[in-house]
Amino acid sequence: MEESIKSIGQRLKGLREVLDIPAEEVAELCDISLDHYLKMEDGTADPSVYRLAKISKHYGISLDVLLFGEEPRMNGYFVTRKGAGMAVKRHNDYQYENLASGFRRRKVEPFLTQVDPLPEGKKYKQNRHDGQEFDYVLEGELEMTIGEKVLVLKEGDSIYFDATQLHCMHALGGKPVKFLCVMI
Repeated sequence: MEESIKSIGQRLKGLREVLDIPAEEVAELCDISLDHYLKMEDGTADPSVYRLAKISKHYGISLDVLLFGEEPRMNGYFVTRKGAGMAVKRHNDYQYENLASGFRRRKVEPFLTQVDPLPEGKKYKQNRHDGQEFDYVLEGELEMTIGEKVLVLKEGDSIYFDATQLHCMHALGGKPVKFLCVMI
């Protein structure tokens, strides 16, 4: 798996060891099996930004430290130039660019997100995480499933929802979809 996923796994393991947290506790927090969590630590399973956000909030660690290994430094403002946000690519279908990675103690997590279309027969996984989420479609068409409800969002459309509900996103039309995602 990709080097950034392995690096995130190493940081997760380091955090757990420094704070003397049992792996079982983190797995339970993430609502996954111990085996799956240990695969996240060794870099062979996708940690998901949602799970990392949950871990960072619960243990009082900056999400940037888990994602990028860097502590935010700015207090008054932070500018992210086009294409210059800290990026993490999850397997082959989701890419996130953090738009506020250098700002300390932020209250929301803003990302420029791209979801690529999946090959025929492959399915997206549903996710859930604490808090709420706002998504604004910039390019393409996004099929959003929340629980049993399926919605299609086009360029300029947005959605705000309770992120504790199972949800997933699909790129439609055989093209990637780009959207602003703000996790609250």
